[in-house]
Parts: sequence; C-alpha cells; structure tokens
Amino acid sequence: MASFCANCGAALSPDNHACAACGAPAAGVPVATPVLTAAPAATSGGSALKIVLIIVAIVVGLGILGMGAVGFAVWRVSRAIHVNGHNGQMTMQTPGGTITADSSQSFTASELGTDVYPGALSARGGMRMNLPTGSMVTGVFVTSDSKEQVVDYYKSKLGSGASTYDSGDSAMVTLGRGEQESIIVTISARASQEDGKTRIAIVHTKASKP
Repeated sequence: MASFCANCGAALSPDNHACAACGAPAAGVPVATPVLTAAPAATSGGSALKIVLIIVAIVVGLGILGMGAVGFAVWRVSRAIHVNGHNGQMTMQTPGGTITADSSQSFTASELGTDVYPGALSARGGMRMNLPTGSMVTGVFVTSDSKEQVVDYYKSKLGSGASTYDSGDSAMVTLGRGEQESIIVTISARASQEDGKTRIAIVHTKASKP
C-alpha cells in the first residue's frame, strides 16, 4: 500500500523514514527530540550560608578580642591599686594618691576647715583623700540638736560670706575661700536616718594649684 508525504504529497517508499522530496519525516516515524539535561542546582543558597557563617565568626572573634582588652585593662588597674583594711579602716593606694576611709577616725578643725558642732559624735562615712591636685577631707557627725540649731551655728561660724540653701528636712551652708579652698556643710534631719538625730557632713577641699 502506497503512502504519501503529509507535507508535500510525494510518494514515500516503505523503506524510507523521510520524504525524498522535502525531507519531512514519514508518518509513524518517531521524531527525535532533544534531550534536556537538568542544570546543576543553584549554589547561591550555599554561598549565602557561607558568607553568614564567616560574618558570625568575625563578630565572635572581635567580641573575644574586646573582652580580652577589657580584662587586661582591669588587671592593670588592679595591679596599680592596693587596698588595706584593718579595724574598719580602708586605705587605697593609687598611682594618683591615697584615699583613706575610717568610720572611727577623728578630724581636727584645721582639717575640716571649721569646728565640729559642739557635742556631736563621729558617724560612719568619714574619708580623707590626698592627691597630687589637692586634698579632700569629709567628716560625718550626729547630734540630738535640731537642724535649725546646727544651721544657725555654721552660719555664724562661716560668716557673712557663706551661702545657705534650705530645702525643708535638709540644708547646706557653703563657703569659698579664694579659688583653691571650699567648705560645704550639709545638715539633714530625717526620722529614717541616724535614729532620728541630725546628721552633719562637712567636706573641706583644697587645691594644690590655682
């Protein structure tokens, strides 16, 4: 049985797989189709993960270096500061000077820059600081007298050049002696402190240079 080309109508030989006239494949002959191979999987995800891991490693490394630097600085400071304590006294030796705190130490009027309130007793918080730039002495005392009595006493002691600030349950009397010396007396009376007694804190500072 003769067969004809579906493309040009020419007669086809049974042995031919394509039309001799136009080259079109004969009917019933499978046409070869190109085989498509799958492309390699994209590696962008893997690359992104690697970049993230590298960044994390850098951040962690910098953090470790930073902690090491802080630790080294603290070690240097601890080597430079020496603290000695005995019978409630603490002395700190620093490269810049000495700081001494002692709840039981007493101060003279010369050290405080003014007299201690008559009958007042020493309390915790006293401190003496000696540095190359100057000195600071802090004396803390308590008395059974009223805040007003103590304020009047120090206003009289420090004279007309003193300034007074009163805020109700506390007051401050200050005096500057030139540019290198100052005295600050803080008086407070609160029921919650010092068993209801009046607390007096005197801070006397002196600068070694103008």
